[in-house]
Amino acid sequence: MGPSGGVQTLGDRVRAARVQAGLGLRELARRLDKAPSYLSDIENDRRVPSEEVLGALSRELGLDFDELMALAGRFGEEAERYMRRSPAAAVLFRRISESELEEGELRSLIDRVEQMRQRRPRR
Repeated sequence: MGPSGGVQTLGDRVRAARVQAGLGLRELARRLDKAPSYLSDIENDRRVPSEEVLGALSRELGLDFDELMALAGRFGEEAERYMRRSPAAAVLFRRISESELEEGELRSLIDRVEQMRQRRPRR
């Protein structure tokens, strides 16, 4: 949950992790080679960072990259290319969206995909 009791935003998640890590905004900005004002905009949900910046935030703050991508509303370049190459993947995503699956159901699907990935031969 976010500070106002609603759903936690990307900015809420980043700020909470930064504070928990005992880092000031300027120190995190220095570590990421970004302007403090840019990080402030992210924490206040005024900017959506690139996939690259989300990766750096994930590594620096020990956050789950997939969670940050989801909170940012990003699929990622690789996933977008895959959906353009594989129409069935786009259909699957639309079906999931139309079904408004609950969090547990989505986690179950994620687990199933992970099981399929583990059974496939490495490329």
